[in-house]
Amino acid sequence: MPMQLDLSAAAARSPAQPAALTVAVDAEPDAIDLDAPSIAIEFSAFNDGRGLSLAVLLREQYGYQGELHATGELIPDMIHYLRRCRFDRVTLPERFTAAEIEAASAPHKAYYQGSASDPEPAFRRTSRSA
Repeated sequence: MPMQLDLSAAAARSPAQPAALTVAVDAEPDAIDLDAPSIAIEFSAFNDGRGLSLAVLLREQYGYQGELHATGELIPDMIHYLRRCRFDRVTLPERFTAAEIEAASAPHKAYYQGSASDPEPAFRRTSRSA
């Protein structure tokens, strides 16, 4: 059975539900039903970053507030990128162990560059906390 991992606090509070809408990584954002409560972005290969870009577009430019779910040919090393692109859930293929997934979930304590989840670069985050 594939391993499902919650990436956001909101997803952790709600039970897993099947995606209401599944789209490919090359889907045009204009053609996606933004009223869907959940959108699954199906990655056909782990080395195809278009799904990450699509997630950021849906959140930032189209204002999508529902659940974003990453599925398909993903690897544990992608988890932190998925989190930074504001995915709520990820389903990894069953070939990965829980230990592999845990080890890859948080490989870095901090990032220099900004992201969709925290757009401020490190030097601004540091001065913000001072």
